[in-house]
Amino acid sequence: MRQDVGVDGDAQRLSQLCWMFFLKIIDDQDQQLEMMQDNYRSPIPKKLQWRHWAADPEGITGEGLLAFINGELFPALKELPAKGATANRARVVRSVFEDAYNYMKSGQLMRQVINKISGVDFNDLADRKHFGDLYEQLLNDLQSAGNAGEYYTPRALTAFMVDRIDPRPGEILFDPSCGTGGFLTCAIRHMRERYVRKPKDEEKLQAGLRAVEKKPLPHMLCVTNMLLHGIEDPGFVRHDNTLARPYISHGQSDRVDIILTNPPFGGREEDGIESNFPAHFRTKETADLFLALFIRLLKPGGRAAIVLPDGSLFGEGVKTRLKEHLLAECNLHTIVRLPNSVFRPYASIGTNLLFFEKGEPTQEIWFYEHQVPEGQKAYSMTKPIRVEHLQGCVDWWGGAERGGRAETPQAWRVSADEVKARGYNLDIKNPHAVADDHGDVAELLAALNTAEAETAKLRGELKAILAEALAR
Repeated sequence: MRQDVGVDGDAQRLSQLCWMFFLKIIDDQDQQLEMMQDNYRSPIPKKLQWRHWAADPEGITGEGLLAFINGELFPALKELPAKGATANRARVVRSVFEDAYNYMKSGQLMRQVINKISGVDFNDLADRKHFGDLYEQLLNDLQSAGNAGEYYTPRALTAFMVDRIDPRPGEILFDPSCGTGGFLTCAIRHMRERYVRKPKDEEKLQAGLRAVEKKPLPHMLCVTNMLLHGIEDPGFVRHDNTLARPYISHGQSDRVDIILTNPPFGGREEDGIESNFPAHFRTKETADLFLALFIRLLKPGGRAAIVLPDGSLFGEGVKTRLKEHLLAECNLHTIVRLPNSVFRPYASIGTNLLFFEKGEPTQEIWFYEHQVPEGQKAYSMTKPIRVEHLQGCVDWWGGAERGGRAETPQAWRVSADEVKARGYNLDIKNPHAVADDHGDVAELLAALNTAEAETAKLRGELKAILAEALAR
C-alpha cells in the first residue's frame, strides 16, 4: 500500500484496510450463518460478496478491479436497503460505507492486498485470534484521533477500569464516545472470562452493549473490532454525536447500568450543541457536557469509570456546578490520579480516573496517586503504562473487602464537607508526599560558589585564547 500514490499516511492506509477487513469478516460470518440457519440470506447482493469478487487470487485486477470497486461496490453498499430479517445487518454495512473511501489508484497493488486478506479465515478461531492481536496493534499504532482532544486510551487503563467496574452479562454498558472500541473489547473479554458459561449468558452480554462514535474512521474501526470479537450484530455502535440530542430527551428507557469511557477533552463542540443542555451546564467544553450527561444517563445504582483531565478537577464556573451536581447525585468514591506522561507523546496533560455510583450523595472521596515505576522517569511510546503497573492500586482497592481501605503514602481521603469548603476544587495534592530534600543549605551555597569560581576561571582562559588569536 505504501507504493500506491493514492494513499497518503497511516490513517488513510488503515481506513483502506479496514473496509476490506470488514467485507472479508462479514462474508466469512455470512457463510457460517448460512450453514447454521436454513433461511439465512446475506444482506449483501451476491455479486458484491467478498467470495465472488475478491476470493479468487487470479480474479479481476487492474483497471477492471478499480472500476468495479468505485463504480459498483461502493455506490451499492452506501445505499444498501435494510429490509427483512437481516435489516440490522444491512444497516451496519451501510453505516460503515457511508463515509468510507477507496484511496488506492493501482488495481494491481489492490489485488495484492486483497489476496493477503483473503488468506485469513475469520471463522477459524486461531486465525481470528492472531488477526485480533494484529488489529489491536494497528489501533495502538494509530493512537491519535486528530486535533479535537481525542486520544485512544492506553489498554492498561481500559483493562484496569473495566476490572474495577466488573460488568456482567445482563447489564447495559454504554460508551458514548467509543473511538475504536477499546472499553467495549475489554468489557467483552472480562465478561467472557468470568461470567459467560452458557449461550444465554453470551446473548445477554451482546444484548447489553451500547456505543456511539462521532467520527467516521474510528466508527468503522470499532464496528470491525466488534465483528472480530465475535459480536454478531455490531449495529449497536451508532455513527452519531451523543451530545447532539437534547439533554431532557434522555428518558427512563435510555438509562444504563454502566458507563465506561474516555470522553474527548480539550476540544470544543460546534455552535448550538450546548443549547441542548440546561442553562447552568452550558459550555463548549466537550468533557463538561459529557459529564453532565453521564449523571443523567446512569440508573439508580448504576456505576461509571471515566477519564477526566486535571482542568475538570480545579476548574470554576460551569465546572464547579457540575462537580456540585456530581457529588449531590452520585457517590464519587475514588479518584485515581495519573502522571502527565500516561498519554505521551500524544498529550502531556495530567489525567484522572473517576469512579462513581448513582443514587447516594458523596460522603468521602478516596484519592490514589499512581506513580511511574521506580527507575523510570516517565511513560513513553517505548515504555508505556502496563497492567502490572496498576497492581498496587488493585491491591489497595481490595482493602475494602478486608474491612476498609487504609491511608498509605499513595492514598488519602477527603470528606465531602472539605471539598465543599474548597469551592468544589477536587485538585487535591497528596498530603503524604515528601517535599524534595535538596540537601544542606550551607553545602549547597559552598558548591555554588565553587562552580561560579570555576566558571570565572574558564571564562578568563577563553578570553586570553581569543586575545592571542586576534593578536596574530
